[in-house]
Amino acid sequence: MPNRIAVIDLGTNTFHILIAEEQADHSFKDLHRQRFFVKLAEEGIETIGKAPLDRGFAALTHFKKLIEELQVTKVKAIGTAALRTASNGPAFVQQVKEKLGFQIELISGIQEAAYIHKGVALAIPFKEHNYLLMDIGGGSVEFILANKHQVHWAQSFPIGVGVLFKGFHKSNPITDTEILATKIYIDSFLGPLKIALQKFPASTLVGASGTFDVLESLLAKETVSPTYAHVAVKDFFPLYDQLISTTEAERYAMQTIPDTRADMIVVALILLDYILKTIAIDQIIVSKYAMKEGIMLDLLQA
Repeated sequence: MPNRIAVIDLGTNTFHILIAEEQADHSFKDLHRQRFFVKLAEEGIETIGKAPLDRGFAALTHFKKLIEELQVTKVKAIGTAALRTASNGPAFVQQVKEKLGFQIELISGIQEAAYIHKGVALAIPFKEHNYLLMDIGGGSVEFILANKHQVHWAQSFPIGVGVLFKGFHKSNPITDTEILATKIYIDSFLGPLKIALQKFPASTLVGASGTFDVLESLLAKETVSPTYAHVAVKDFFPLYDQLISTTEAERYAMQTIPDTRADMIVVALILLDYILKTIAIDQIIVSKYAMKEGIMLDLLQA
């Protein structure tokens, strides 16, 4: 029986599963990928609400059936920002263990960043220069400065889109005052990133998952590879100007914006606008791989 592994990523906004089969060279072949938008931070990240927890448990129940059907031999379940910070996160972890048999490992933001780097390095042929990797989650955002050989610096910040949306996006459409407050909040955390960039300059931004998937679908001119795509920095700003002034209803009506992103896409774009205007970025690469692929590779190399 071939070695089949399932990696479950319990993010603040999205629960993912990747089921793959180990190959002779210790690479992996995808068997199944799926995600559920559970939005754990919908009612706040300090304590997760009952409805988001129910959605999360339902997603994991579905994942358990998939794992049984595909005869998976090993399961690795990882919890990130919301589950590691919410007051009722441990109770949810215990419930999942007792009722579904999944042992959820709560990892730090630094460990999350290390897995993201490993996954992105699998997708993108890094060159010698430094890259700024960015993974926008619901509860946190991971920034990593790295080249093809090593991670120079990594840190996780509590500025995920769920946090920004809940804290600042009150009006419909969002007001200039709310945009400014969002950027001031973001700026209050990112001093360490600016200092790190002085030591390890990087002009290429690599975006992993989430919001960057939307950017790719809207702005990528051509498919470079099955695992990554290029987006022109200059093309971001017209999109930002267009979407920042829309109502939520207008975004839901847009065929180009997935319904699952229509609510929080505005604060995600504000975050990206801040990064692109604060740091001298001249190229954006969107990676198809992120944390779960990094975890999968880590398991196969163990």
